[in-house]
Amino acid sequence: MRWYGFGFNAFGQIVVHEKLKKGELRDVVQEVKVISPTELASCCSKTHQIRASWSQRASLHLDGDSCVCIVGFGAETRTFVNQIRGCTDFCLSESRLILALPDRIESWDLQKENASPWISERKTECLGPPLNLPLVPGGYLAAKPPLYRVLPPHLTAKSLALSAEHAVLLSASGAVYTWGIGSHGQLGHGGLTPEEEPRAVEALWGMPMSRVATGGWHSVCISDGGDLYVWGWNESGQLGLPSRGLRKASQKQCSQQAGPPSKDTSACPAENPQEAESPDEVFISIQAFPALLDITPSCEIRTVSCGSRHTAAVTTTGDLYTWGWGDYGQLGHQTLISTDEPLRVEFFREQQLRVVDVVCGAWNTFVDVVKEEIT
Repeated sequence: MRWYGFGFNAFGQIVVHEKLKKGELRDVVQEVKVISPTELASCCSKTHQIRASWSQRASLHLDGDSCVCIVGFGAETRTFVNQIRGCTDFCLSESRLILALPDRIESWDLQKENASPWISERKTECLGPPLNLPLVPGGYLAAKPPLYRVLPPHLTAKSLALSAEHAVLLSASGAVYTWGIGSHGQLGHGGLTPEEEPRAVEALWGMPMSRVATGGWHSVCISDGGDLYVWGWNESGQLGLPSRGLRKASQKQCSQQAGPPSKDTSACPAENPQEAESPDEVFISIQAFPALLDITPSCEIRTVSCGSRHTAAVTTTGDLYTWGWGDYGQLGHQTLISTDEPLRVEFFREQQLRVVDVVCGAWNTFVDVVKEEIT
């Protein structure tokens, strides 16, 4: 497996520049923004999986002595070794690292050096098929106290995606449940009110889903047939739906580049935002119900991940599409442009690489690739 990263790199989560090593940050933009997809250097053996938070990246290595390496804020490279033989899954937040081991779950406080982990022993009767973290038998683990939180017993959870403000749960039957703060429509119930307990997203009822993901204030899921559904905040185009915020930002940038008023208006379609918008155009700031997202050309989605305000999806044919906020290069298009249209990342096709997985940090993106076999 080969992993690439792009986007926010202020703490060396993607690549550690020589200036960062020496503590010299004169050319901040070069260190902070990795615009082109860059292959990650491995601190140990082959990287099996990656998790990312805003300021850190954790890599799971299973060859030889299993270990988890953390790079980014607070540590050039912090390694958890020998304690994690048989590790099957892990989670990373700004404050905690959670490890799933054959006989126990460990939750490490990353803000305290030499601290002992919070440990939950797995009872013999609970040793069934492994759950996907942050799910644990009977509930899930949160990044903040109380660390262990109970789920209603009638919910047989398959996976759980957590953001800072809301949660999206996928049940074993393919139903989607959400709870938490709903001020940006991220719960998908049609309103902006919070939910204290898991509530089924009725608009998706009867359509089995296979994956769920959450961004800062938006949510997505994939149906069994490979369709992508999105809902929540769309201020930066993170839903892939028309965004007035991006239109205004584009017009402002165009106006600044155009300079003083000129008779030649070909460079900027309209100086007046009202003139630029057709009466038939529909812009979406908040999508409070799930909406089916069309990606052109038509394709099936295999996996998806969300950053704070961007989204990345991998198709069954190994292409990567990204959209949303791109100010740090986290969309992988080798620009700093944001977009409300899902666009294929051409870099991997040009390098004859097939994308098999994607993991988004808050402001960056990490991609697992394999070499495309040419027949």
